[in-house]
Amino acid sequence: MASGNVVMVTGGTGLVGRGMQKVVSEDPQAKDETWIFLSSKDGDLVDRKAVDAIFEKHKPTHVIHLAARVGGLFHNMAKKVEFYRENTIMNDNIMECCRIHGVKKLVSCLSTCIFPDKTSYPIDETMLHNGPPHPSNLGYSIAKRMVDCMNHCYNEQYGCQFTSIIPTNVYGPHDNFNIQDGHVIPGLIHKCYVAKEKGEDMMLWGTGKPMRQFIFSEDLAALTVWVLREYQEIDPIILSVGEEDEVPIHDVAKMITESMDFKGKLVCDTTKSDGQFKKTASNTKLRKYKPDYKFKPIQDGIKESVDWFVKNYETARK
Repeated sequence: MASGNVVMVTGGTGLVGRGMQKVVSEDPQAKDETWIFLSSKDGDLVDRKAVDAIFEKHKPTHVIHLAARVGGLFHNMAKKVEFYRENTIMNDNIMECCRIHGVKKLVSCLSTCIFPDKTSYPIDETMLHNGPPHPSNLGYSIAKRMVDCMNHCYNEQYGCQFTSIIPTNVYGPHDNFNIQDGHVIPGLIHKCYVAKEKGEDMMLWGTGKPMRQFIFSEDLAALTVWVLREYQEIDPIILSVGEEDEVPIHDVAKMITESMDFKGKLVCDTTKSDGQFKKTASNTKLRKYKPDYKFKPIQDGIKESVDWFVKNYETARK
């Protein structure tokens, strides 16, 4: 990427956006570039006029699209229509404005939860459209799958350099720690904090047996910046730790209780849904490009996330 480029990041103050701000601040290459991290205060990305105004104002040469309507399992199950409509409209607005304003490259963020429910493991980038997604997050998944379809359409029709990344479960400081609507790790961190404060047992929803791969927010941010600079394919790329780093949710909960120095019991509420048992993703494609990339170990990442939440409890999103 040339100096003088203007990189605009939607969702720039969220979990991954905050990680990217830190990564960019330590990146010598970014010194000759202008990085703009948008928040919801800069405009509603579901409103086309607002998005046009944002592009007119900042005139980006490159865009990283992290913003999305997101939530955990139970929130996704309850609001399928909103998750589909808001994400579809937002993504369409960003893509079309990138085309109209001559943006050189767009990197959009997808998720491994959008892969087919009935599939073989590990999943890889070629399997994205091989069957329907899990019904629990149907609205979100279909909206996100369309990004990959439209990346190819824009490239074939207009020559646009649009691509996408597919991270596994992201966690880290600045997450949304809401117990009802948040994702696994931040929700459990908040739950453990409350249980410790009240001297109660900590409830883990479901059996704790489902397996997940987790990527620290700053690792995902660093790899996303690499995708923007170096990755030339239109096809998506999975950004994840390896298959060997997949862990049961119960083990994650134990790491959180240890990091929080929680002395109570960890109790599984098996009346609650587990969601998909596993979503093992292959990072073989990433490793062909980046064989030596070192991911932050999950114990270290969880400790950092717990410490951040405890320190910033009053102001953290929850």
